Amino acid sequence: MPDSNDIKEIGEMLDAVSGRLPKLISGLLDTLYSASAGEKMGLAVGNFYKGLIDSGIPASEAVNMARDYMLTIKDITGALRNKEQTKPKGTEKEQTKPKDTEG
Repeated sequence: MPDSNDIKEIGEMLDAVSGRLPKLISGLLDTLYSASAGEKMGLAVGNFYKGLIDSGIPASEAVNMARDYMLTIKDITGALRNKEQTKPKGTEKEQTKPKDTEG
C-alpha cells in the first residue's frame, strides 16, 4: 500500500505534467500548421508518392497510398488540436443551483 509521501509525489508529478503538456501541444501544432510545415508536408507526400512509383507500385495505388499517408498526418494533427482545445476534466467545478421545492 503506498504511503502518503508516494501519493504526494505522484500528485506533484501529475501537476507538473499537466502544466507543461498544453504548451507542448500548442508548440507542436504551431509547428505543424506553419507555412513551412505545409511545404514540408507537401514534399513528404510527394517524395512518398515518388518512392512508391519508383518501387513499381501502379500509379492508381500510389495515389491512394499517398492520400492515406496525408490523411493520417491530418488526423493526428486534428486529434492534437482537439486535445488542446478540450479542458481536462475536473478543472472546472460545475455550479448547480439547488432545485426549488414547493410544498
